[in-house]
Amino acid sequence: MTRVRRGYIARRRRKKMRLFVSSFRGAHSKTIRIITQQKIRALFSAHRDRDKKKRDFRRLWITRINAAIRETERGVYYSYSKFINDLYKRQLILNRKILAQIAILNKNCLYSISNDIEDWKKANEMI
Repeated sequence: MTRVRRGYIARRRRKKMRLFVSSFRGAHSKTIRIITQQKIRALFSAHRDRDKKKRDFRRLWITRINAAIRETERGVYYSYSKFINDLYKRQLILNRKILAQIAILNKNCLYSISNDIEDWKKANEMI
């Protein structure tokens, strides 16, 4: 049987894999078998953590809104769940990301939103 020379195709494939893991340390960037394992693991982690990032940011936004709402210096005694519930009742559809940015950058605007909700609640109680 004749000898088959098939060097450059395999070399191209391995070179592509090495470029992916070039920043890894030790054998994780040198040995082909370990490179393939680390590449699979890295891609799996990236896929998993894209969803986790969304959860983490939502938690952060909720925490920021809750902290801003509960500040007592302006007389706003509220909890996050009541605030969001009243927003939906009032049909003020603001997502949590925007509310968190308002809470950080412009607290007066957040206080005016909460005061507007309070006034609306008092007006509906009288009816």
